[in-house]
Amino acid sequence: MAKFEQKLTDMLRPAVEETGKELLGVEFISAGNNSVLRLFIDHENGINVDDCAEVSRQVGAILDVEDPISSEYNLEVSSPGIDKPLFEMAHFQSVVGETVNVRLSMPLNGRRKFKGTLVAIENDTLIVDVDGIEYELVINNVDKANLVARL
Repeated sequence: MAKFEQKLTDMLRPAVEETGKELLGVEFISAGNNSVLRLFIDHENGINVDDCAEVSRQVGAILDVEDPISSEYNLEVSSPGIDKPLFEMAHFQSVVGETVNVRLSMPLNGRRKFKGTLVAIENDTLIVDVDGIEYELVINNVDKANLVARL
């Protein structure tokens, strides 16, 4: 996760937790006047539209006061969906043995995208089996990752 997104996560997590929800992570997509700040929230009983609206109001108040983003943006609050995004080490630990998509910030052996089974986690390294070849992906080099839904 980028430092700016981590800063936003740290700032907004307490507000989300006040609503009884878990903040899985934050994505900021910079696109001029069409920028998006997306929060992924979860709860053991699932997430519905009212939950998203409640978190949006709570977080919106903090963003108005703190004003961490100088440009215009849209705030989106979402459930993780079936392709659950993975932001933190605990998220990866909970899906060992599952299929994941991982995109790296810096290429490893000439590639940035890996889709395979998360075999293990050793220290700060994800071991991902892609078609019988195990790759060691350093967590700090992960740009984006998500669980691949089983259909």
